[in-house]
Amino acid sequence: MLFGRALIAAMLSYHIFLITDSYAALGLLGLIEFLPVIPLSLLGGALADRFNRKTLLILTASGSLVGALFLTYLGERNPESVTGLFGAAFGLAFINAFSRPAASALLPNLVPRRIFQNASVVNSSVVQVAFISGPIAMGFLMSWRGFGAPYALAVLFYALTIIFLLRLSAPESRAERGDISWRAVREGISFVWNHQPILGSISLDMFAVIFAGATALLPVYADEILQVGPEGYGFLRSAMAVGTLAMAVILMTLKPFDRPGRALLVAVFLFGIATITFGFSRSMTLSVVAFIVAGMADQVSMTARSVILQLSTPDSLRGRVSAVNFIFIGASNELGDAESGFLASFTSATFSVVSGGVACLGVLGWVAFRMPELRNYRPKEVSASSSQ
Repeated sequence: MLFGRALIAAMLSYHIFLITDSYAALGLLGLIEFLPVIPLSLLGGALADRFNRKTLLILTASGSLVGALFLTYLGERNPESVTGLFGAAFGLAFINAFSRPAASALLPNLVPRRIFQNASVVNSSVVQVAFISGPIAMGFLMSWRGFGAPYALAVLFYALTIIFLLRLSAPESRAERGDISWRAVREGISFVWNHQPILGSISLDMFAVIFAGATALLPVYADEILQVGPEGYGFLRSAMAVGTLAMAVILMTLKPFDRPGRALLVAVFLFGIATITFGFSRSMTLSVVAFIVAGMADQVSMTARSVILQLSTPDSLRGRVSAVNFIFIGASNELGDAESGFLASFTSATFSVVSGGVACLGVLGWVAFRMPELRNYRPKEVSASSSQ
């Protein structure tokens, strides 16, 4: 599923930029993908705590397959249909709002608590392999067979996802069954709000990516600034995932974080510096290196945040808390794309990326100063207190 999602995400962005030649269109794509995030993720989290998470993933993978089939049709028959592309992007974002809380909440049911950090790293490694191979495959397929080929390959991988999920032996979640209500949704929001390490980690990640995310402008950098074409765009799009995967391998050889909050703060600092470097770069090599460093920092950030989130949350709330997390993270990705595209349309791509990196560092300083519980968070202390 992740490979298909990475293929479609990379292709949609490049496809829309090629047929519109508009920075604002890239921002609009991010905004459209953001619209379903808040209301539907909260509902998706409640569903993940009330129904079988494996079944929810099968249903959402089936919906994604239909969306990929529609995009394949557009790519082959009507590649200039901006309305169709935006409509498909909205539909897939609608489906992802339900699938991500279920997928995130399922992992702690599959592995023992003592090895959760390593399992989280392995899981994110698989994600990054998809995010590396997906954009690279997209670039070569686009050059070789045109708009429809990347979408068609995504169809195949969504079909394989459904087959694998059907064969997955997953235990029932321990959540209590009951009605889906606003009260149930509010419980997840309240839990996050009253736990500073969780609130601080996901807030920091959200604002860092909103300001410092440069992914939306990669088509601009590939075509106009670095002039490396669709193949170069594919490598740029995958460079961050290369860094993320490399750091994941390193983390698997190290002991779990003693203070994941501090690791998160350092990682966001490096992410901001790498973004500023990428913004100023006019060299393909330096740009790729900057994105690799950003990816390594992002892996540390994701792992630390996952440890804080999942090991501080009761299983009966994991779907709803994961949904709140997805709202913050999903909002950061899509709103970051919108912010980057619209700001670049009024100023320049370079100004948008560099100013975002500077703003990321400013947010980091505020969070580090105002949220001491995040800085000092220790998983063992939380575990002990929760057992009393």
